[in-house]
Amino acid sequence: MAQTGSWIRWAAGRGNMVVVAIKYFPMESVNSIDQVDISFDDLEFAINPEPRCPVVLLLDASGSMMGSPIQELNQGLQQFWEEVCSDTLAAKRVEVAVVTFGPVKVVQDFAVLTQSRPPTCSAEGVTPIGEAIVKGCGMLQDRKKLYKQNGISYFRPWMILITDGSPTDDISDASEAIALGEKDKALAFFAIGISDADMQTLGNLSVREPLRLKGLNFKEFFSWLSASVTSVSQSTPGDIVALKSPSGWAEV
Repeated sequence: MAQTGSWIRWAAGRGNMVVVAIKYFPMESVNSIDQVDISFDDLEFAINPEPRCPVVLLLDASGSMMGSPIQELNQGLQQFWEEVCSDTLAAKRVEVAVVTFGPVKVVQDFAVLTQSRPPTCSAEGVTPIGEAIVKGCGMLQDRKKLYKQNGISYFRPWMILITDGSPTDDISDASEAIALGEKDKALAFFAIGISDADMQTLGNLSVREPLRLKGLNFKEFFSWLSASVTSVSQSTPGDIVALKSPSGWAEV
């Protein structure tokens, strides 16, 4: 049989991990190896073609979170990473991106948790919630395009907003993006208030009732979150999964 393409072997690294993959390229699509644009994501999806459960964490790291709140938040993130990684299937399917705001920073891009480490957040600045939400929505859109390009199915993305304050920027674009995402089932948005958070504004943003964290029970919240996304990841994309009650960490 005539050769109609080329098998190309390559390797790439992220953090302490190096992966190797082989991919077939039709002859008409590439004239030389220099024309082959291969990203780490190509490798990642080739090695792990499991459906993805994307989660975006939008975390308030403004100045008002300084001290115990930011310390408890960081400990909760550490626990979340450990619990998700302890489940073999969830470790392959749950992808997390972390965006902090005060100012807005992407401190963790999308990755399964075995290929990343929990970020350590530091408190500074104000509370640009609107900008953070728009950033998170853009990241989700880009990630879903990548899934489709690589033939990866995915669950309905989750976006979790945690804040102890009120927006210091305009939230009209953010509110519109959330409403459209919920209408199209392109995302599920959850708003969590801490301490003196502006629950009325959070309610205006979310189609779900926002919940207020009991004290600084971040560990209880992240334990609930890890159990929830693990349950979702063990289902089939499109299935309806019943979530555990948030009564252990929320004022309900």
